[in-house]
Amino acid sequence: MNIFEALRVSHDTQRALVAQLVSSRTQKDARQRVFEDLKQELKAHETAEERCFYVPLFEHDVTVDASRHAIAEHHEMDEMVEDMEKLDPEGSAWMEHAKKLAHKVKHHLEEEETKFFQEAGKVLTASQKTQLAKEYEAEFLTLRAGAHA
Repeated sequence: MNIFEALRVSHDTQRALVAQLVSSRTQKDARQRVFEDLKQELKAHETAEERCFYVPLFEHDVTVDASRHAIAEHHEMDEMVEDMEKLDPEGSAWMEHAKKLAHKVKHHLEEEETKFFQEAGKVLTASQKTQLAKEYEAEFLTLRAGAHA
């Protein structure tokens, strides 16, 4: 598995969680559980991705700006999550925020997969892609386990 395949595993999980989060069929009491799952997935993914994917890409001039942009978007999503934590999950404001977060997550993932992965693919060697996948997966699993502790 290479780094792009490894990242897509979490990306697919995030897409499924945001779809559930904003689904009108998701019961109000279930929304909070889905939100908690999404928060944990985002936090573990963002941290592992930044440490094991973006930091190595700072070494290449052509991927510095995209790395900074992606990290800034992670920060925006974190702030959106913090805002939602202050709201009542049964209120309309919470669902409005959930929809905005879902849109932001989907935008970010799409941008990474259609633009940034291609740029990164040009500067990383095949062995780097494999090694970064191993590092990312180990870091991600450690962070996810810590979230459940």
